[in-house]
Amino acid sequence: MIANARMYSVSPEAAGLWRRLLTALIEHAGEEITLLEHTDPLPINELWDRPDKAAVFMCGLPFSLSEPRPYLMAAPVPAPADFRGLPQYWSEMVVRRDSGHESLEDTFGGRIALTVPDSQSGCLAALHYLMTTAVKFPPYAEVITPRVTPLGAMSAVVDGAADVAPIDSYAFCLLQKYRRDLTSQLRSVARTARTPIPALVASRPGFERLQAAFLDAHRIAALRPLMDGLLLERFDRPDPQAYDALRSNFEAALRFWRARPLAASVDPAFAFTE
Repeated sequence: MIANARMYSVSPEAAGLWRRLLTALIEHAGEEITLLEHTDPLPINELWDRPDKAAVFMCGLPFSLSEPRPYLMAAPVPAPADFRGLPQYWSEMVVRRDSGHESLEDTFGGRIALTVPDSQSGCLAALHYLMTTAVKFPPYAEVITPRVTPLGAMSAVVDGAADVAPIDSYAFCLLQKYRRDLTSQLRSVARTARTPIPALVASRPGFERLQAAFLDAHRIAALRPLMDGLLLERFDRPDPQAYDALRSNFEAALRFWRARPLAASVDPAFAFTE
């Protein structure tokens, strides 16, 4: 069985902390689980499709669409106050700090960077948000090539390849801690709705000791430096039904954007919107 925190290993520092934290929790639980290295550019869906998951971070949208769904192990509760002590997140719609954009509407007519079509924070959150804000269609001139990761989407804005990008709010907090060279060049002009945060999942039930270790992590003094380094307050037991709305939002967004153009030019990877 395997464990992996690729989704939030947004920098070498964060990746190292996640490896140490997962290793400590696996040892605390007394489980035989291997940390799997599965990094970009390997498709993350290959990781989620594996039948031997014990503790693997999975985006909420693919989880909500899975049949059968994996077993939810634990959901992170980020420590920054904006998260309100809940296992939730949103997307920050970021622009270059030196741009003239003061609102999301100011970016209309420009280029938007999305990660991949089945990402909640990197795609669906923005599409759903735009359903209530776009006053003319298409709102953008171009949806550029998929940027795959939050770091990729953020870098597209910094480098001028896009005017705006939705960034996973927890990932953005970690990037603000470990990649200030990039995040200092950005600012947020809007936030999407709050939704359940990506959780650690297993292929099947049966890892009760490991789940208990995650839920007790904030009480284990030796783990506090690792938790602090990852901006974590604690882990919670996820509610599977909380993710149902993501499937409903996805279906609503598909219906909406198939009836209206999202951009004058859309990369083929996002042709589902047409």
